[in-house]
Amino acid sequence: MSRSWIDEALAEHEGLAAEGRRQLPLADPDKTSPAPGSREQQVLDRIDRARRRRPKVREERVTMSHGAGGKATHTLIEAVFLDAFRNPLLEPMEDAAQLTVGGARIALTTDSYVVSPLFFPGGDIGDLAVNGTVNDLAVSGARPLYLSAGFILEEGFPVADLLRVTESMRAAAEAAGVHVVTGDTKVVQKGKADGCYINTAGVGVVERDVDLGVARAQPGDAIIVSGPIGDHGITIMLARGELDIEADIVSDTAPLNGLVAGLLDAVPGVRAMRDATRGGVATILNEIAKAAEVGVLVHEDDIPVRAEVRGASELLGIDPMYVACEGRLVAVVPAGDAYRAVAALRAHPLGDQAAVIGHVRAEQPGIVQIKTAFGGTRIVDLLVGDPLPRIC
Repeated sequence: MSRSWIDEALAEHEGLAAEGRRQLPLADPDKTSPAPGSREQQVLDRIDRARRRRPKVREERVTMSHGAGGKATHTLIEAVFLDAFRNPLLEPMEDAAQLTVGGARIALTTDSYVVSPLFFPGGDIGDLAVNGTVNDLAVSGARPLYLSAGFILEEGFPVADLLRVTESMRAAAEAAGVHVVTGDTKVVQKGKADGCYINTAGVGVVERDVDLGVARAQPGDAIIVSGPIGDHGITIMLARGELDIEADIVSDTAPLNGLVAGLLDAVPGVRAMRDATRGGVATILNEIAKAAEVGVLVHEDDIPVRAEVRGASELLGIDPMYVACEGRLVAVVPAGDAYRAVAALRAHPLGDQAAVIGHVRAEQPGIVQIKTAFGGTRIVDLLVGDPLPRIC
């Protein structure tokens, strides 16, 4: 592939000093774009035209790919649900809707959990449901307050397992400082579910003067991840016992509200935050590029991945960039705030390996690229298939 469209390495910015911490790549001095009419530019133009077409579900039936968080999921959401329910509160498509009630700013989110297996190293469906809902509120800039919990139980599900799940939810809610205040229970015939599904809704109050959203990303902004990626998805895959692979990996499921509060205290000008669940970090980067009509360039060497996760991913033929996390966030901050943002994240136990992984740029809007460890550059597109079904 021609180097005419590969940006030079990002200029190094002032590092986090001492302790061998690497410097933060924030600048993009080389603004060279592919030459007009070149093969590279033709490919980028073709991708851009395809993405701008009106979404349309071409399959006659829903497939597992529609729930994987990639292209099929986005198409289903935009072509079916967004078209049906379109309104100004829904259209931003953030992790929680921003509402105004009696002069107060409220965040509202909902989610459903169908993970298999129900119990896995580092957690279970119960704390996953609480933490996932808390995190959707937190990355929207809200202080999580109240949750609902709806249970769909399969006939024959062991009561002991149900007690284990609810105890896990209670402990997770206590740790996050929220309360489960309402709920619902349904039981379906044996074979009509997979033991236990949980639906949640969450309400939080937005107390800070923040306006978060991936559409607010601007060229020059730094992109940060709060820690190693892929732990949860690989844990779930190995916990299914379908593969003869042993690895010392546990889910990263955790509540992020404390981590987010520290970040917003240090950097009130944060542009956007997302928790990297279905589709992983790669999906979030594509959502940033599309919503803000910007390009994104990240560096493979700067993306934190545990050696165990990287090794298991290679054996499974999976890119960690697409693997789900349940206790990690991606933040977009102005370049000048990157040092303080990383320092604030690293001050919290859940963010001690936070790192700048790339930046937003004006070139190739809508396109995410990664500078590989070998020095080349490749496009990081939305996930097409479904390598890790039912991870949350």
